[in-house]
Amino acid sequence: MPVDGGGAGVVHAGVVHIVAPFGRDADSIAAVLDGAGLSTAVSPSLPGLAEALDAQAGAVLVTEEAVASGTDALVEVLAQQPAWSDLPFILLRSPRAHRRSPAEGLLPRTLNVIELDRPLGSISLLSAVQGALRAREKQYVVRDQMQALADSRAALARSDAELRLIADAMPVLIAFIDRSLHYRFANKAYEAWFDRPVGQVIGQHVSAVIGAEAWEIRKPAMARALAGRETLFESRLPRRDGRRRDIEVRYSPRFGADGIADGFHVFVTDITASKVALEVSRQHAQQLEVMVAQRTRELEAQMAAREASEAALRQSQKMEAIGQLTGGIAHDFNNMLTGILSALDIVRLRLEKGRYDDLERFLDTATASSQRAASLTQRLLAFSRRQSLDSKPVELNELVGSLQHLLRSTLGETVHIQTRLADDPLHAALDTNQFESAVLNLAINARDAMPNGGQLELSTSRVQVGEGVSATIPAGVYAVVGVADTGTGMPPEVVERAFEPFFTTKPIGKGTGLGMSMVYGFMQQSGGHIAIDSVPGQGTTISLYIPLAEPAAEPDAVVSAPEVSLGAGQSILVVEDDEQVRMLVTVVLEDLGYQVEVVGDANGAIPILQSSRGIDLLITDVGLPGLNGRQLAEIARQSRPVLPILFMTGYAEKAQERAAFLETGMAMIAKPFLLDEFSAAVRQSLG
Repeated sequence: MPVDGGGAGVVHAGVVHIVAPFGRDADSIAAVLDGAGLSTAVSPSLPGLAEALDAQAGAVLVTEEAVASGTDALVEVLAQQPAWSDLPFILLRSPRAHRRSPAEGLLPRTLNVIELDRPLGSISLLSAVQGALRAREKQYVVRDQMQALADSRAALARSDAELRLIADAMPVLIAFIDRSLHYRFANKAYEAWFDRPVGQVIGQHVSAVIGAEAWEIRKPAMARALAGRETLFESRLPRRDGRRRDIEVRYSPRFGADGIADGFHVFVTDITASKVALEVSRQHAQQLEVMVAQRTRELEAQMAAREASEAALRQSQKMEAIGQLTGGIAHDFNNMLTGILSALDIVRLRLEKGRYDDLERFLDTATASSQRAASLTQRLLAFSRRQSLDSKPVELNELVGSLQHLLRSTLGETVHIQTRLADDPLHAALDTNQFESAVLNLAINARDAMPNGGQLELSTSRVQVGEGVSATIPAGVYAVVGVADTGTGMPPEVVERAFEPFFTTKPIGKGTGLGMSMVYGFMQQSGGHIAIDSVPGQGTTISLYIPLAEPAAEPDAVVSAPEVSLGAGQSILVVEDDEQVRMLVTVVLEDLGYQVEVVGDANGAIPILQSSRGIDLLITDVGLPGLNGRQLAEIARQSRPVLPILFMTGYAEKAQERAAFLETGMAMIAKPFLLDEFSAAVRQSLG
């Protein structure tokens, strides 16, 4: 019985299969059920019923006479039901005069059987059938909830894999230790530092990993961390070959829902270079005091050594920034993972107890946390200048003017918004969505700097920057978009760190510290620059310097294409190497009525594309193993020059600038995406 139900909606009224081989019994029963608006299907025998059963089966109504021919074929098919399915049977027994012994089983006891005695009135028959259909409908509800839970688990696995990837890429020790002082997480750096696989670290007591001597030294610091206090100290951890290694250790407590620390995060940075540099610097300083009168050559040699120590110190500062970045990522991802794991645990607990009410609220919570994780990933890509930009010619006066309504609804009534736009048009090439997001980030920061209300001014102007005028803005002609507030302003030390990732002056939980770094990354990726002018107590002005561009050509008249109707059966080839994404994309396309063929890489797609088979759309991931999605598109266009192509990308370095990446008939959608966004992109590509 092929009842898989993947992705289908809840069946509110399935088909009632009837097996009543004597006389007109089947027709009479079908007439009663059809008259009540139920769907029926008549089979001549149980083997015929076994062949007719499918995913739309709601219940089976069978007479005692039909069972006499044997149930082996039926039992074999029903044994293939998935775990959630228990197809209900209604057995109409013969009148008492011809009934068999009660101990004699007519249908196997493994089946879900309701027995009714004949003769039976139409009302009783209809009531029994409707009751069976309602029970069947509950089974479909359970199926859909199980599928939703499986999808949430897959999203959690992807988020965990991404966190693991980030942690393993860091050249510092990152771990989590619980209250029993056992490792529950460790990144790949532990393999290089301790010469043992990560799998042999997780689950071990701290003393078994770092050694008895280091364990005795760090006991007090770990006790402070478990008491809820942030702990930072320096120590030494010799390398395996005995060479010196100085380390900076940070223990950051993690608090449970009861406010008590349930463990602490570990961040260990190798600061040997900075310590050696500092010692060398002190030695040279002492020598300089004694050797002031020595020859110039000796002084130059000492100065060269001092420059080398300063370079080492700068490298140490870079490592500190990496430690800050990893700490911020761990903090935010742990919050998001807590929301996902806790919601799923509640759903699992309620399913085990048979409680199906209010599950949607917890699934929504898990989904929201997953979307927050996706948003954090997008901000990290913006900061690292690795996001995919869809730059198009825009007129900045119009674009900035169109933001006023959004800003008013976002900032509230206490902030008065004014605009001061340039007299002449200012044309630039920008990703409109990312630009609007950047301005919104700046406006929200301005609002937070004006807790009692104030004035926000949006301005545009044309500015000529001369040679050597600014240390950070190259010479040239720019369109400048300014966001000025009358807020508290920033001191110089805060301005200096404003673009650092995860640096924020807001209270804990009120900001991630990625807003300004995201704006900085977007401007750098767009070929522009950003400047801050701030005076404490008087306000702040953020200026976005955007290169000018030629005006966009007047668009040709576009003839609207007819909307592609669902279920038209268009043929779509999907190329995706991730099994989970491949499954989800296939399900949504098939549910929309398309014919889908799926392969895992370019090698599997090329023979199909080079054949004579009809293909209406190619959907491919950009980051495929072997030939990437863009290379596959070029091969496809050789034999199918007008084939529409839709690219999917989570991160692809060569796809950062969409205008240069895409050709006519090509489109791109960024992962992670919602299924309705994906279906809309498919319809637009086919149109």
